[in-house]
Amino acid sequence: MTQYGFFYDASRCTGCRTCELACKDYNNLPVEFSYRHVYEMEGGGWQQDEAGQWTCDTFTYYLSISCQHCDNPACTRACPTGAMHKDENGIVSVDVTKCIGCGYCAMACPYNAPHVSREAGHSMKCDGCKDRVAQGLQPICVESCSGRALFFGPIDELPNTEERAEVAPLPTVDYTQPNLYIKQCPNMRPSGSTEVHLSNLVEVN
Repeated sequence: MTQYGFFYDASRCTGCRTCELACKDYNNLPVEFSYRHVYEMEGGGWQQDEAGQWTCDTFTYYLSISCQHCDNPACTRACPTGAMHKDENGIVSVDVTKCIGCGYCAMACPYNAPHVSREAGHSMKCDGCKDRVAQGLQPICVESCSGRALFFGPIDELPNTEERAEVAPLPTVDYTQPNLYIKQCPNMRPSGSTEVHLSNLVEVN
């Protein structure tokens, strides 16, 4: 099976959120929900030396994520009907004819990827824009990125697959083996780091 995934170059991302907005527009999503989120991470502060001089060591970085289309997805393990499944290209998708809207997938996913629509009666999530990809196009988030920080395709064709995304605030990769590969920027901190906090929690929840 060919496994598709995302590559994210954090050194090129400006946090503009165009990827997130393009995704919402293309998928006609409600204001309160998005398939892609841009996390804004902050750390550091003011330090005073023995002479009383203050210095600032604050830092920030961005992390644009959607569904990671994991090798061992927590959502498919939690789904009681088999509605959440991996397609032939490794993309995690929802079979809406089987989904009962129980929400177990949303509770299990450490990346906050699935969302249960009470209006539609089933789960919804990023499917890698599979209709666009079938036409030879890139997902809308990738195409819209002005900084060219996002890439998508078979993982053996991505710019770098040596480093899966294991940076704060994401969990360690051992849990689901996500297919998000990353080029880190100097400010990034590892998963579990207490040196950094998520500054836009309300926005990404």
